[in-house]
Amino acid sequence: MSAIFAPIIAPYNPYQIHGSILSGPSSQFFLGTDRLGRDLLSRMIYGSRISIEVGLIAVGISTTIGVILGGIAGLKGGFIDAAIMRIVDAFLSFPVFFLILAVISYVGPGIINVMVIIGLTSWMGVARMVRAEVMRLRKTEFILASRLANQTDLKILLHHLIPNSLAPVIVNATLGVGSAILTESALSFLGIGVQPPVASWGSILSEGKDYISIAWWLTLFPGIAILITVLSFTIVGDTLQKITGNHSDRS
Repeated sequence: MSAIFAPIIAPYNPYQIHGSILSGPSSQFFLGTDRLGRDLLSRMIYGSRISIEVGLIAVGISTTIGVILGGIAGLKGGFIDAAIMRIVDAFLSFPVFFLILAVISYVGPGIINVMVIIGLTSWMGVARMVRAEVMRLRKTEFILASRLANQTDLKILLHHLIPNSLAPVIVNATLGVGSAILTESALSFLGIGVQPPVASWGSILSEGKDYISIAWWLTLFPGIAILITVLSFTIVGDTLQKITGNHSDRS
């Protein structure tokens, strides 16, 4: 909610510089101020928009790629399936975070680059999941009936196979948002993600690490925000997983 209504909720402009530098939590600045005198609460509220936006868009990119490639591999089989799975294995052979570091170091930091690169390096699990579901579904009676009705592979994939494979994909996407937020926070903390003065939780942590002994609030509160957000997405994902699992058992 804070991400959506940030302009209404935030007490100050996140870039506004006040006279109080490294001021602790008070009645005027509920979470204190940073090294430039900017209100930490306002920056965290606006930073939630960046962090969650990065998580959602990155997961959207990875899910789209994974669903398309996994669906094609599961439906076609044979050489196409083997080729796509070898690409998946190649990506999985690299530690994902270090792969992201290498690519961002080459193309440069920035919000767009972070979103795209996280998405392009985290689709493999979705592809495997969709492939397995499609391979199971393509042997069912309604798919055989679609083939007898001379429906094209593309129509079968888009109208039947992918829609019936989305339940585990949605669960995985929910869990993936939390992981993407953590990745963005880590990249911003290292200085190669979202760049100042744009506020994200990772960049706020990065700016506060040099003052941790005298301004503990600069690292504590963003850290708690990341923890709660990631934990919330994880709980939602686990709940959806149980619901879909129970539904599958009943069916």
